[in-house]
Amino acid sequence: MYTQCPDCRTVFSLDASVLAHARGAVICGNCETLFDALDTLADQLPPEPFRQLPGTTRSEEAPKLDVAIYRPREDVPVAAVEPAPAAPAFTPRFVNERRAPRQRPRRWPWLLTCMLLALLLAAQVAWAKRDVLIANPSIGAWLRQACTSLGCQLPLVRDVHRLHLVARDVQAHPSVPGALMISANVRNDAPFAQPYPVVSLTLSDADGHRVAMRRLHPSEYLDDDAVLRAGLAPGASAALLIEVADPGNRAVAFEFGFE
Repeated sequence: MYTQCPDCRTVFSLDASVLAHARGAVICGNCETLFDALDTLADQLPPEPFRQLPGTTRSEEAPKLDVAIYRPREDVPVAAVEPAPAAPAFTPRFVNERRAPRQRPRRWPWLLTCMLLALLLAAQVAWAKRDVLIANPSIGAWLRQACTSLGCQLPLVRDVHRLHLVARDVQAHPSVPGALMISANVRNDAPFAQPYPVVSLTLSDADGHRVAMRRLHPSEYLDDDAVLRAGLAPGASAALLIEVADPGNRAVAFEFGFE
């Protein structure tokens, strides 16, 4: 026998023991609705497709049962009959096409987490490649403009290929005997500020042989910490004064280099 839930229209299979156990009252296994199975009780399903089983018309008078298929003898005690287990319910094919939609899992926490991780990774890559980004003509200009608006300061980027020696001069030190005073004028042709370079000074004789060489760090020829931190501004020039020991008459040429 079959019955149908009046709420979700799900059809179930059941037997007489199930109806007798609760006097026709059953609970829908799909939507948890309590209903009377006798209202739509049917021996067979109508041909598909169908949406609703025909209702059962109830009579006010109890029907009389005349066709008996078994009558126990009076001298034989009637054994207690255990109720048969309920037959498992099944769902017809047409009901499978009309299942309740599943609740989709929330994806926005995962999307937000992925976006934050992507931004963190981009920030780490940008910091690792900061020198390349600041030296780039287009990206560096945008970064400098943004940093100016925010009141911050970009780190100094070194590019010695854009430092040019404008003028140089070597003369005897005016106050220290046996020493030379070397002056050099350096210009920064980069569109960004650079740290003051490490200056390498090479003195050679007439045959081109190296007589003396010295490398000077910025702190050795500049004593102003604020100037060192600010660096050499783009397009600006700076005069460097270097004091070295006089190698004697053998040194007739000198050469500057930046590192």
